[in-house]
Amino acid sequence: MGVFGAMQTAITGLRAQATALGHISNNIANSQTTGYKRSDTTFSDLVPGSPARQQALGVVQAFSRPTNTVQGDITKSEVRTFMGINGDGYFIVGAREDTVDGLPVFSDEELFTRRGDFELDRNGYLVNGAGYYLKGLGVDATTGNVVGSVPDFIQVTNDFLPANATTQIEYEANLASVPKTSSYDPAIPNSELLASGSYAVDPRAAGAGVVQAGDNTLFLAESIAGGAVTAHDALGASVDVQFRWAKTDSVASGGSDTWNLFYLADSAATGAATMWTNVGQDYTFNAQGVLNPALPSVTITGLTVNGTALGNIPLVHASGMSQFADSSGSATITNIDQNGSAAGEFSGISVSEEGRIIASYTNGRVIEVAEVTLASFLADGFLEKADGNAFRETIESGTAILGSQGKLVGAALEASNTDIADEFSKLIVTQQAYAANTRVISTGEEMLQEVLNMLR
Repeated sequence: MGVFGAMQTAITGLRAQATALGHISNNIANSQTTGYKRSDTTFSDLVPGSPARQQALGVVQAFSRPTNTVQGDITKSEVRTFMGINGDGYFIVGAREDTVDGLPVFSDEELFTRRGDFELDRNGYLVNGAGYYLKGLGVDATTGNVVGSVPDFIQVTNDFLPANATTQIEYEANLASVPKTSSYDPAIPNSELLASGSYAVDPRAAGAGVVQAGDNTLFLAESIAGGAVTAHDALGASVDVQFRWAKTDSVASGGSDTWNLFYLADSAATGAATMWTNVGQDYTFNAQGVLNPALPSVTITGLTVNGTALGNIPLVHASGMSQFADSSGSATITNIDQNGSAAGEFSGISVSEEGRIIASYTNGRVIEVAEVTLASFLADGFLEKADGNAFRETIESGTAILGSQGKLVGAALEASNTDIADEFSKLIVTQQAYAANTRVISTGEEMLQEVLNMLR
């Protein structure tokens, strides 16, 4: 290689270092860009064919090296729709190419990004700060199962949620073996039991099964509180269903440990009108405190509270009922819930740890409306960069694979993986290498000047 060749090599060195400087500049400029993946620079020499002992020197080329698989820091956010990916994977997004009648028209091209600063737009779509719209799979609101297998744009409607009538009540409790009612006296045998003969009508399940308003004071003294739950009718009107337990028989009195459950049917009843209604079932416990026979559920026929008719409501004892000794002498309610709700107005969305988009309503209900599906690639480094911190798949990267090992983190963002200190260090090295190449060129120029001076 002659002087001109050496100068040409140095020029390619200048170009390569200028490329490296461009990568460093871009990394520093995007150090605060959400989900940005920096580009590093690699160098490769290009040499002509020549004998081994007369190897000709070549030139240098600069290439970008992506860092798509290098994780950025996950930072928490107060925005519930923000999402960060911890580990492998990309959000599947699409771009809006037009607007018709105020609604977006989307491009058919799928893009992929780690930028998760998604927020709802006016049409209910989730769009990130770069203007890309999020895709995912639909979720059946009733079963919670994913619907379909092809991701589509996620849209959350702000429609009013209709009322949901109560169709069952879940109830689980432990009843103290000796209920310490107001009438209970340890010195008086059977004082913990319901004295059915003292009532105008027999309130037990085998009797009339009601407590008249005139006997309310006596009933309250001979029973213990059983909790309350707010139920709803078909129009969403709420009503408080209050329960009370009364022990009607015991082993100590020569019978079996038996209880009856009552609900408050009419809080404003007077005189001979019914105030409390027996659910119509004997709860009998054996010596081990277990129901015998077992009662998985009991149907309350024609449940009506203060004039609000709820219909036939199953009282489900999923984990059963028990009767164990309890020094408090009360009923310990371990679970009391119902499946109805009033009508509700849309109040916002959030993201669960499983990647589900959850809509919240003012009536307290939450509904899973979509699942964010992450995509992965066999060769992330060969993805093509697009505007807005997005990527396109290429032949070298392979097609997108639905599902990834990464974990979605709600109310969080992945920061840029650019390290400013590292970029400044590379900047110094690049600057020195660039200056060294200029010295080669200036030295070559001086050598050529000496050749020219030989002609004088």
